[in-house]
Order: sequence, then structure tokens, then C-alpha cells
Amino acid sequence: MTEVIGRRERKKAQTRRALADAALALFLERGYDQVGVKEVADAADVSVTTLFKYFPSKEALVFDQDEDIEAALVLAVHGRPPAHTIVDALREHMLRDSADGGPSEQFIRLIESTPALRDYARSMWMRHETALARAIAEESGAPADDVACAALARFALASRELILAHPHRRRAAEEIFARLERGWRTE
Repeated sequence: MTEVIGRRERKKAQTRRALADAALALFLERGYDQVGVKEVADAADVSVTTLFKYFPSKEALVFDQDEDIEAALVLAVHGRPPAHTIVDALREHMLRDSADGGPSEQFIRLIESTPALRDYARSMWMRHETALARAIAEESGAPADDVACAALARFALASRELILAHPHRRRAAEEIFARLERGWRTE
């Protein structure tokens, strides 16, 4: 069944998208630190007050899909094919996120060259640690507060930054998640 979205929700989504698109275009063109929130609001034809109703900070303008990240992470664990381990599912999710259809090289350079964005990206991903750990625990039959599940969630989330920074992303993901799968023993 298709959910009908009302006019008000469509307008809100359009405004949010216009703000995010305007911000990204301006940031990529001139650099994050050279663009003010008023310029972003003007480019999207809204007030600064409206901008802050949709985005709590200037950094948040760059990461407009934060809400979808947690759902996708949890789905990667719960919706994995029967033959895939949880680590397999997380590796594939991180590869999809960082390769095809993932952030462009220009976007990655913007993030990496701007300390405020780099820090925000890291904290944004790590905000989903509890939900991911809970999903891993559910799928593993472990208690909700299982420290091993929390560790796997933390390492998987932190791996994204390493994968994106590596010149050979697929190889980096394979190495990181192979180590997570078998543990740290080198024998």
C-alpha cells in the first residue's frame, strides 16, 4: 500500500531539500568556511529562522540524510541474506555507502578539508552505535547490553572513515571486516 503524503509534508520536504542542495552547491563552489548560513537561506529563498527549523547547525546542512543512516544500518543487519554473517552484512553496507552511489570525491574532499565537517561526520555516524549494537545483539541472541555487540557496532561505524580515506576502498573494507570476522589473532 502506498502512503499518501500530504501537501504540508511535501512542502517541508521540498524546503529541506532546497536548503541542503543550496548549501552543498555553495560549499563545494566556495568552501564551507567561506559561506554563511544567510547565503544558504537566500539561495533557497527562505529566512535564516526557517533554515534553523530544518537544520540545527551549519554542519547539519551537509549531512541532510542523517535520519536515514540509522534505519539503513539496522536494516543491513536484520535484512541480511540467510547465508551472510552480521559482519558480511556490515561490510557490504559500508562498501555500498562508500563506493557506488556513495559520496562523490568532491564531497569527501570537502569533508576531509574542513575540520568542523570531519568532526561532525564522525560524531553523526557514531550516534547510531546504540541502535546498531542493539540490532547486532538481537540477531546474535545476545543480551541488549552485550559489550561484544557494542564493540562490533563501534568498530563497524568507525571503519567508514578509514574506508573513505583509503585509496583502495574495497580492499580496505575487505581487510577491516575480515579482521573483525576472525578476530585479532594472526596465527
